[in-house]
Formats: sequence, C-alpha cells, structure tokens
Amino acid sequence: MINFYSENNFSFKESEKHQEWIREVIASEEFTCDEIIYIFCDDAYLLKINQQFLNHDTYTDIITFDNSLGKTISAEIYISTERVAENAIEFENKYEEELRRVMIHGVLHCMHIKDATEDDKRKMRQKEDEKLQMFHVEQN
Repeated sequence: MINFYSENNFSFKESEKHQEWIREVIASEEFTCDEIIYIFCDDAYLLKINQQFLNHDTYTDIITFDNSLGKTISAEIYISTERVAENAIEFENKYEEELRRVMIHGVLHCMHIKDATEDDKRKMRQKEDEKLQMFHVEQN
C-alpha cells in the first residue's frame, strides 16, 4: 500500500500513476512493498523532524524512516515541497521531475542504496535516473 498525505497546502496530482510507478520500481529491484507513507510538508515541519529525530539543525528535502524487513519495504517518507521547489530551480529541472526524483530517492534508501560518499552519491544518482525513466506520462 502506498499513501500520500499533506501537512501543507500541497495537492498531489496523478497519485494512482505515481503509486503504479513506485510499485514497478520496487519490483524492478526484486523487492516487495508492504506500506509506504509519503507526507508532504513545508521546510519548518521537516526541520522539526530533522532536529527531533536526527539531531540535525538543517533544512533538507527528504527524511526517510525505513522500517523495512529484508526485501519488504515499509517506510514513512517526509518531503519538503518548499525544498523540492528550490532544488528544481537550482538544478534547472521541472518541479514534477524533481519531486519524483526525491520520492524515489527515499524508496532507493529502503533498498539499501546509500549516498554517504561521493561514489555512493554517483551510484544513487544513476539509480534515480534509471528509475525516473520508468515513469510514463501519456501524451495528449
């Protein structure tokens, strides 16, 4: 089960299409999905979580609480829509594309893909790019 919630004024579009894509990504790595809960929020909301649970006093675009067991994914993924919007501008990317990149980044962490070192970051970016290619938008 994949659910989307908002703690700010964010309205998620095409939730079924995104759920299907996330399930395909998970299956492509030979994992299964138990439950993933996405919570979209603002910077202040995510900063409080970062301070309270991770002892970090910095803004971030995503925090993933990975409760997975083996190859069965279970997670709460918090995403700052404000940070995603700023990153989209900084990286000259469309907002929707940046949002999908961050969404799948959290899932990839649950699949034991790390981003602590420069080499890890390069591998994470490659996986993100690969999984973004799996998202299909119907053209009118």
